[in-house]
Amino acid sequence: MCYQTRANLMKSLLLAGAFLALPWQAANANDSGIETLYLQQCAACHGPDRLGGMGPALLPENLGRLKQTEAERVIREGRPATQMGGYKDILNDQQIADLTKYIYQPPSHELKWGRPEIRNSQVVNHAAGTLPDDPVFEADMMNLFLVVEIGDHHVTLLDGDNMEPIHRFPSRFALHGGPKYSPDGRFVYFGSRDGWITKYDIYNLKVVAEVRAGINMRNIAVSADGQYVMAANYLPHTLVLFDADNLDLLDFIPVENAQGESSRVSAVYTAPPRGSFIAALKDIPEAWEVTVQDNKAQLRRMTTDTLLDDFFFDPGYQHLIGAARDGKHGVVIDLDTGKTTAELPLPGMPHLGSGITWEYQGRRVMATPHFRAGAISIIDMDTWEVIKTLKTEGPGFFMRSHENSRYAWADVFFGPNADKVHIIDKQTLEIVKTLQPAPGKVAAHVEFDRYGEKLLLSVWDNDGAIIVYDADTLEEEKRIPMKKPSGKYNVWNKINYEEGTSH
Repeated sequence: MCYQTRANLMKSLLLAGAFLALPWQAANANDSGIETLYLQQCAACHGPDRLGGMGPALLPENLGRLKQTEAERVIREGRPATQMGGYKDILNDQQIADLTKYIYQPPSHELKWGRPEIRNSQVVNHAAGTLPDDPVFEADMMNLFLVVEIGDHHVTLLDGDNMEPIHRFPSRFALHGGPKYSPDGRFVYFGSRDGWITKYDIYNLKVVAEVRAGINMRNIAVSADGQYVMAANYLPHTLVLFDADNLDLLDFIPVENAQGESSRVSAVYTAPPRGSFIAALKDIPEAWEVTVQDNKAQLRRMTTDTLLDDFFFDPGYQHLIGAARDGKHGVVIDLDTGKTTAELPLPGMPHLGSGITWEYQGRRVMATPHFRAGAISIIDMDTWEVIKTLKTEGPGFFMRSHENSRYAWADVFFGPNADKVHIIDKQTLEIVKTLQPAPGKVAAHVEFDRYGEKLLLSVWDNDGAIIVYDADTLEEEKRIPMKKPSGKYNVWNKINYEEGTSH
């Protein structure tokens, strides 16, 4: 919610009148009173329909990672470094509690976000080709990091040579799915849970364009040639294709099977050798390969025997490895034939999106942590057999390495040992060291520099930090204070699909 002046209050009420024609029926008089309170206090920034505006969308799907107790605290006290002021001097405790409950309830009418809404949301600040081509700062442009700070919704641009911040700028609320770079590394595209795509010019440190692709978005992907951006949505059930230059809408694809059953999209990925996108569908047993011809999406459906929740690819993008929704196994799909060629025993719900590969005794192996088990599975990618299962101190979320490093790093993101991180020798397949960088605070998400010589680890806390380690000696070199830093993304590793970095 947003603290508003009297003028903004009048504006919100006028806006509200235009939307009340929608079939938004309150269940009872008390609910109607809460809705009126919302329209009076929150609608100017978050929209009369709760779809968002200046502030984020206030819908159950978009608030999934925010506990109701925390939401109540934000309403009462505000959120630092944002336009969200506190309401403790305006609303009483019961009103704040009622508003919190209200925003976690689904609206009674169907929310729509189609072609007209997408086009109307587009803002172009600097048309393609109008900004200077020379960077406004000096650095190795291939060894830059972007660090997403979710504590106060900012992004820090970090010099990977001296590990010093270059610039810090505000982001959209709740970035999700990891930023994606253009093939030359100049532009970066951010996706927010609220569906906003932001194109940012790293050379000029400016937002180029924005567009809202959906109400609840999972992630975005940039095509290998840099011409297109595709968005994967939970709400509505769509894939949306944009021109990468100014984020012009090109195609809008409802996601449904031949029987008309629709599905959320878990994620969309770029498959560079294939010149296509691969979409993971959450509610129907299919995976889609999407190619673009004449600015239109062409679909190829691959059916499976089970619902798939997450994907991984071999380095040549010949095979797709999918995690089954039952959390007990995975499947291997040949992307040329679309046929399932193998099944993998993977109990514990693997996080394949964080998997990595490396050469081990002359063969390619992949490793993945598990959401629900304290284990890391290491799989031979020729035979698709699990050759080793490493026991960890709890379920993990992220794994990272680099082709020039002998080590792989894995966090213990879930459970009582979330402040620890394991270091694995890639040739012995053993955990050789366990670090506890900040006791009592979550340690997560490693990313290496372009050379594999240094790496960054997040202390995932509002009073957190990025810790710089020597990748060979495993010794800590420095700490950079940050506000709950989550993901860190190195330009070189991302645009070259470095084997130790998730794609």
